[in-house]
Amino acid sequence: QVHLEESGGGLVQAGGSLRLSCVASGSGEFTIHDMGWSRQAPGKQLELVARAPTGGATYYADSVKDRFTLSRDNAENTVLLQMNNLQPEDTAIYYCNASVYSYSEGWGYDKWGQGTQVTVSS
Repeated sequence: QVHLEESGGGLVQAGGSLRLSCVASGSGEFTIHDMGWSRQAPGKQLELVARAPTGGATYYADSVKDRFTLSRDNAENTVLLQMNNLQPEDTAIYYCNASVYSYSEGWGYDKWGQGTQVTVSS
């Protein structure tokens, strides 16, 4: 099974920056296809923030374009979400998500991290 380890959340003032990190690891042979971050604010639905395929263009939600940057290291199975000019509306629990194919198990599945809180004060 693959495990996603998230880090980097916290409290920041409006206009500040945070960087979220997510590393995929596990036993057996596996590959990661799409990998990225979603978020859920209190009382709102889960929102896809940014997602990077193995190859191709990265998707960004309109609300974060020009402020957030997703970078991916395929060799290390890692994604970093650099969040700049954070605003109170960015306050949410951020979840790392990866589409995994396990060669040892012979099937694919979506894996989610446990979530990390990002709070932006005004």
